[in-house]
Amino acid sequence: MDIPESTGTTFGQEIVHYESPRPTVGIHRYVFALFRQIGRQTVDAPGWRQNFNTRDFAEIYNLGLPVAAVYYNCMREGGVGGRRL
Repeated sequence: MDIPESTGTTFGQEIVHYESPRPTVGIHRYVFALFRQIGRQTVDAPGWRQNFNTRDFAEIYNLGLPVAAVYYNCMREGGVGGRRL
């Protein structure tokens, strides 16, 4: 976060490290949302990851709507235990 528009990602600050998807059962949904910050500000890491609410997070930090998002599904390697299509 906090990557100035005219610079690269090395100028940013990591507040929560990335964890690769490792679902133990079923199909899991993952969403990455990108917000444009109006100015530099301190953003605290959420105290939890379960049931994280992006809309609440954006409202707390006055982020507005996302400017980009990526959504994908994944399931446990081996592929058993998910929904049948």
